[in-house]
Amino acid sequence: MIERAYLDDARSGAGLEALQSEVAGILAQFRDAGAQVVEPASLLKAETLLDLYGEAIRARAYMTSDDLGEQVLRPDFTVPIVERHLALGLEPARYAYAGPVWRKQAGAGRRAAEYLQVGFEIFDREDPARVDAEVFGLISQVLDGSGLSVATGDVGLVLAAIDALGTSETRKAALRRHVWRPARFQRLLSRFGADHTARFSAPDMKALLDAYRRGEAEKLLAKGGRQVGLRGRAEVLGRIAQLSEEAETPALTTGETDLISAILTLKGSMPDALAFVRSLGEPGLVPAADQLERRMETMEARRIATAKLPFEGSYGRTSLEYYDGFVFGFYAPGRDDLPVIATGGRYDALTRVLGGADAVPAVGAIIRPEALLALRAT
Repeated sequence: MIERAYLDDARSGAGLEALQSEVAGILAQFRDAGAQVVEPASLLKAETLLDLYGEAIRARAYMTSDDLGEQVLRPDFTVPIVERHLALGLEPARYAYAGPVWRKQAGAGRRAAEYLQVGFEIFDREDPARVDAEVFGLISQVLDGSGLSVATGDVGLVLAAIDALGTSETRKAALRRHVWRPARFQRLLSRFGADHTARFSAPDMKALLDAYRRGEAEKLLAKGGRQVGLRGRAEVLGRIAQLSEEAETPALTTGETDLISAILTLKGSMPDALAFVRSLGEPGLVPAADQLERRMETMEARRIATAKLPFEGSYGRTSLEYYDGFVFGFYAPGRDDLPVIATGGRYDALTRVLGGADAVPAVGAIIRPEALLALRAT
């Protein structure tokens, strides 16, 4: 019987001792790297996560409520670590932690809903590329000899490509918001590009927008009869106004959508990726390319062979929605029964949302010790 994530008999006796030893060994290496060990609360204010991720978080997290309000079992450590950092006020700072997280899983062959994470986080304003390389190098060192394959990417490239679009800020904001939902993002890209003309030339849509521009939207709504649904009249009128603005915004050009597609389908080694991004000749991508090059230089200085690191332009887009820069993961080849063994990346935007003026750029990573032990047992 599988008593806990990926392990038989690991809640008592020798199995539990082995797991505790594994966790202690990883934490010791993180402490040696300068981390302060912290233990965030397991229950978080649901309001914080709902503000960050919207109602969709309910499908992934375990929610509860009492007289103190709605709360959630932490789906990972990043948000409570950021909140803890802001409370401590240290800068720069390194933190390590270990404990369970909880995420709902779907499907007959679903993975564990409760599992352990052992993590390392750095908050530092200086030289982001150096910090990226430090975290990646530390996780590589901890996992050395485990026979894992690696994946890397940089969400900052697609975000830079979005910023380079010659379109409205409303559209850019929508695309940024859905970067971590690939199917939804692709639909938006088509809606703003190839499907734009057909969408707004449909007879019903054209009649609605013509009425709005003549100032007759209220009359049109009145003809519709009794209100059905939860949206009030003001909300419906606001949506019509948004549609009118969108209709008057020119469609994305083929070149613009091709640029984003080129970034998202990019695959190769890290040096190949840099060369490809440079070859696109898009001025808006230059800062992100410079950052990628600087990161490679700092990795090489740490004796990390970047030519052997696979790079994917779309990697990291299905994680919880906070990675906005360098991302990486370590996988067990041929073990589809195991999840990613370790994953990490940069999440500067999250610290800005939670910290405001006190925000400090951050990079973090977690290792799943149960999955790592299960791998080593085979």
